[in-house]
Amino acid sequence: MSAAADARRRIALVTGMSGAGRTTALRALEDAGYEAVDNLPLSLLSSLIRPDDMPGRPLAIGIDTRTRGFAIEPLLATLDRVRGQPELDLRLVFVDCDDEVLRRRFTETRRRHPLAMDRAVTDGIRLERSLLRDLRDRADLIIDTSTLSQADLKRRVQDSLAIDARPELAVQVISFAYRNGLPRDADLVFDVRFLANPHYVPELRALTGREAAVASYIERDAGCASFLEGLTAMLGALLPRYEREGKSYLTIAIGCTGGQHRSVYVAERLTGWLRDNGRRCALLHRDMIPDRRRDDLGPAASAAPEASGPAAA
Repeated sequence: MSAAADARRRIALVTGMSGAGRTTALRALEDAGYEAVDNLPLSLLSSLIRPDDMPGRPLAIGIDTRTRGFAIEPLLATLDRVRGQPELDLRLVFVDCDDEVLRRRFTETRRRHPLAMDRAVTDGIRLERSLLRDLRDRADLIIDTSTLSQADLKRRVQDSLAIDARPELAVQVISFAYRNGLPRDADLVFDVRFLANPHYVPELRALTGREAAVASYIERDAGCASFLEGLTAMLGALLPRYEREGKSYLTIAIGCTGGQHRSVYVAERLTGWLRDNGRRCALLHRDMIPDRRRDDLGPAASAAPEASGPAAA
């Protein structure tokens, strides 16, 4: 990365589905040292991010469908103009969530959806998802908060957009259970259900892929070593190419049936390999038994704890 590229002013434009946690993400950036501006009228966006007027700190801007003058086409046109300015480093962050989780959050908090003030919440969610589809497709970073607490979301944002982070590809590894669905923000998905399953060994069933006994059992599978060797060899070739194409964030999902043993073990091994090779990498065990889940979301994990409730703000 050249010195000129390092000197670019960083701008994080934070948007996404109402109720998914956009406000929490914006506050996390403010806590990380960004200057945060929320609900800025769209007509003022271009003037706020003019290179000659930029303040010293990185800038985080919150925009959603409640923003005055919100319209997709003008917003996309503004993003194109900003991306064309070499002095600026724009990152578009889209905070997403499963529709049913969004519906439940609005119901539990008794809040009205901003696009369904006099209709069912589900109508507003459906309309907003359709409205934001093109914006989501253009996002540099998509964060799915369906299973994240507010503290999880804060650490995920701060790890991905840390001010002092090196300008390189940031990787997140997620273990998950297929029975709970694919992670919505996954770029690459690997199925490890072919490995020997510790669930059927009574003394291993209550453990996770972090425990040595489970790791030893999986490693005795003749296909384990060759799979890990092939996976790391493939990623070793792919990651530099993603970087050359300008990709800033990559989410790798590892899945098994229950999300406790095989996927956790492989995710741990893969994360260790990535970090050993100098990669900035966060780790999340999405479906691990809650009382066995260690906070392992990467270097920002030392941030001050927040409420553990869902990332609904």
